[in-house]
Amino acid sequence: MKLKFSDLWRWNGEISRAPFLIWALLLFAVKYNLDRLVLRIIFGRNWSLFNYFHGPIPWLSLSPAEAPKEYAVLLTAALPFLWAGVALCVKRLRSARLSLWLAVLFVVPVLKWFLFVALGLAPVRDERGPKRSTDDGQRGSVPRWFPKSTFGSAALAVGLSAWLALVGAVFGTEVLRDYGWGLFAGVPFCMGFFAALIHGARQRRSMRESLLVALVGVALAGVMLLLVAVEGLICVLMAAPLAVALAAIGALAGHAVQTNRWRDVPRQLYCIPLLALPLMLGSEHLSLGPPSLLQVTTRVEVNAAPAKVWEHVVAFSELPAPTELPFKLGIAYPIRAEIQGRGAGAVRHCVFSTGPFVEPIVVWDEPRLLRFSVTQNPTPMQEWTPYPAVHPPHLDGFLVSRQGQFLLTPLPGGRTRLEGTTWYHHRMWPAGYWQLWSDQIIHTIHRRVLNHVKQLAEENEIRTGL
Repeated sequence: MKLKFSDLWRWNGEISRAPFLIWALLLFAVKYNLDRLVLRIIFGRNWSLFNYFHGPIPWLSLSPAEAPKEYAVLLTAALPFLWAGVALCVKRLRSARLSLWLAVLFVVPVLKWFLFVALGLAPVRDERGPKRSTDDGQRGSVPRWFPKSTFGSAALAVGLSAWLALVGAVFGTEVLRDYGWGLFAGVPFCMGFFAALIHGARQRRSMRESLLVALVGVALAGVMLLLVAVEGLICVLMAAPLAVALAAIGALAGHAVQTNRWRDVPRQLYCIPLLALPLMLGSEHLSLGPPSLLQVTTRVEVNAAPAKVWEHVVAFSELPAPTELPFKLGIAYPIRAEIQGRGAGAVRHCVFSTGPFVEPIVVWDEPRLLRFSVTQNPTPMQEWTPYPAVHPPHLDGFLVSRQGQFLLTPLPGGRTRLEGTTWYHHRMWPAGYWQLWSDQIIHTIHRRVLNHVKQLAEENEIRTGL
């Protein structure tokens, strides 16, 4: 075995497992100490090994908003290591006769662990060697217990991939109590890869067949989560678009492996999902930091003066039964608001279908601004389930309101612009995907309250104006 420095910048050629792993460890050690020294000396910031386990680039975990200078320094320092890492991955994939496009996983959060496991397990394969396949396309090194029929092979692929997803989901949510990239990206990717690889173990399959077994596996996994009371129907449906997309990408990776020129798939590759999933879930659990504070603002215009609107903002009567679809599906909805006291220090209770928000008033600027903190949050939803009730961990502390306010701005003609704002955070990743859902839900809650206040204020304006 010989280490060549040219392997760090040239993308052509191949590299075997041992040199790849040695270079990976050396690069990691150099990069860690470089980052640690730079951040400590220049910025006085401590740096941990766990900072590398999360983020869009394997060596980068700070965001531009949190620490712009540190981010710029780390990004600049990471570029040569990023080049070397991708070059090594391409060479290792080429030596294993695996698809080179798998190198893109190197910069994907959590999924990079799948790539590292694959490159550590896949043996070097000589393209000139014999292809151990029979004339009719049957593979020669498949375990005897693998079904020979197409239906049996598909059923095995769907069943094993669904069980893999179930075990991963239970481990991630019930044991680690995390709802992150490992659960929503790593698990479906691994099950898609596993399903396509198993279905193509005995005979080459079409891309359509590989995708089909992966997607059926996702559907079966969702049903199993409901049956074992791990999740409710609404959360399964909300996660479904992301799970389907990642399972399809995983299936494409598995299909690329089982249709490559060396038709016999090494048995080590069947172990990749089994070894990668604990790394995905565990590394993320060790590296998750505090979530970002998010803001949602909704506006309505009221045909009433701010003073008339204010009295219905502070406290309002019971709302009618909801007609909005999210609330009918189980999302918690506001019912009424009550207040104890007047001015800053008073305590407002906004009663929802699942319990009250406790909201101490911090700014009482009548009739312009009412701002409050939130010291108690009810559960965000009631799950649909075939059982009397389920209570998955994400109902406790994963979607939390921290502060809110009502801002009243006078408009010409005795009208008022009423704005409701909520500051909140959620501990579910990918953050952008789940923010699409949470922002829309909060907007729907805002509109229900603001439209009710608007109706009460305008009715009061009409009565007093007669």
